Amino acid sequence: MQRTEIAQYGEFGLIKHLTDKFIIQNASTLKGVGDDAAVLDYKDKQILVTTDLLLEGVHFDLVYVPLKHLGYKAAIVNFSDIYAMNGQPKQITVSLGVSKRFSVEDLEELYAGIQLACKTYNVDLVGGDTSASLTGLTISITCLGEAEKDKIVYRNGAKPNDLICVTGDLGSAYMGLQLLEREKIVFSANTEAQPDFDDKDYILQRQLKPEARKDIIKALADKGIVPTSMMDISDGLSSELIHICTQSNVGCRVYEDKIPINYQAVVMAEELNMSIVTAALNGGEDYELLFTASIEDYEKILALDNVGIVGHITKPELGLNLVGREGEEIGLKAQGWNSLK
Repeated sequence: MQRTEIAQYGEFGLIKHLTDKFIIQNASTLKGVGDDAAVLDYKDKQILVTTDLLLEGVHFDLVYVPLKHLGYKAAIVNFSDIYAMNGQPKQITVSLGVSKRFSVEDLEELYAGIQLACKTYNVDLVGGDTSASLTGLTISITCLGEAEKDKIVYRNGAKPNDLICVTGDLGSAYMGLQLLEREKIVFSANTEAQPDFDDKDYILQRQLKPEARKDIIKALADKGIVPTSMMDISDGLSSELIHICTQSNVGCRVYEDKIPINYQAVVMAEELNMSIVTAALNGGEDYELLFTASIEDYEKILALDNVGIVGHITKPELGLNLVGREGEEIGLKAQGWNSLK
């Protein structure tokens, strides 16, 4: 396989090489890559900005994460934050710290994943930076989005009696990660071993190539539903619910038997002797949406595909509780992913 040293291109030559195939898709992008700064025009829309930092060895393991998948996921996690504000992602900048063990071909794979994400979600790459790194691969992506002022949804708007809703299913990405980690251990002990991924395609996809819930934002708009609060589920349902309840000064009751869980995730949890409910509450990386909505929108929400009602908001003095299958109440704790621990 051909290997081109990054030094052959130089910084500006490398950026031009990696970004030449990106096509501008949004009218708000007046100038993208190639100048001292991008030029954007949002007219009467509010601008949303989010950024995410991914570090090799902390957020991803290149033993089992293909670079193309990594590029796709790195973009998606930023898009998800914009959708969680009830907005639309429009532009990204990508900055890389790269050690000498990576070639130009490696970065082409990474950017192919970013390009696929941009094409799929109608987002423009408008800039970034590259630098040498002594510690492997670092990816920093900043995403800009837009939203109508009266449609932006924050974390602090939940009210008592609001419905608590989640999209898709939870815990699958975490179980996909556990599967990959298990097979990595097997491979390290025997490099001839072949990974056992039979009937595990869904949880692998949820970990390696997640999707952002653009479809749900459109469905909510089509139904005339503006959530009272919203977050994406990147660190686990418990952590995100605690964020919403703390910032909204409310309590909550979430019902264990209402939490949506995929069958493959259940089987994987049983194989590993783990609790799938714990994974759904604390696993993270699902990039589903958690939102609250007025009880007046109950019938509209029932009509939505891939949305489930898992509980309701209460007065703050009632606390934050998970209601078990036998009716027992357990206090929610933030036990999701924390890279600083």
